[in-house]
Amino acid sequence: MSTTPERKAVLHRMVMPDHLCPFGLKSKDLLERNGYTIEDHHLKTREETDAFREKHDVKTTPQTFINGERIGGYDDLRIFLGIDPPKDQQSDTSYTPVIAIFSVCALLGLGLSLGIYGTILSWQAFQWFVSLSMSVLAIQKLQDIEKFSTMFLNYDLLARRWVPYSKLYPFGEALAGILMTAGVLNWLSAPVALFIGTVGAVSVFKAVYIDKRELKCACVGGSSNVPLGFVSLTENLMMIFMGLWMGLRAFGV
Repeated sequence: MSTTPERKAVLHRMVMPDHLCPFGLKSKDLLERNGYTIEDHHLKTREETDAFREKHDVKTTPQTFINGERIGGYDDLRIFLGIDPPKDQQSDTSYTPVIAIFSVCALLGLGLSLGIYGTILSWQAFQWFVSLSMSVLAIQKLQDIEKFSTMFLNYDLLARRWVPYSKLYPFGEALAGILMTAGVLNWLSAPVALFIGTVGAVSVFKAVYIDKRELKCACVGGSSNVPLGFVSLTENLMMIFMGLWMGLRAFGV
């Protein structure tokens, strides 16, 4: 009868009275979940850590060894286990932040509709999805308004002509999103959403589809790795739609 050979790994990580390395814990958990028996070595002092780094000629810990071969730190371990692609194949762009925001806001809209109207299939659910998305995206921008404005100036046509607009934009988006969620002051929220959405859509379309520029989108803040393009255009088109819809409601059309 054949037996599967035991998979062993040697892990060196910092476990000090005042510091427990989070990447060491993550490496340990990752190895355990992939069926490895771990020989867990704790580096309990700064002197032990420095001596280990010098001995193995490494700059950071944790360090994982499998079959006598040094795999490296946590990121290297993820690549070794096939969770992440090799570094030369990794992209510096990601849609994860946008997917997370839109998914949660969609579920919030459906949840509100279910709780208030007893059904998830309502027109109000879609309105809440858009208004909540606007509000959460505004929060992302307001976390570091300086970084946002710097990235925003790369492509927004109005901000390039009047720089203060780059800092006013997230406040306008937040105001419109909050008022639309509450369903009040449509006469104010509608023109704000329509204006910033129209300027944004034209700016994105020109930068991406006419000028063919490859830029990062400021839609989720100034540290975004989201490519400027379809997602950014969709965000602005949603604001235009909501601006038109809430405007019609404000005037009883």
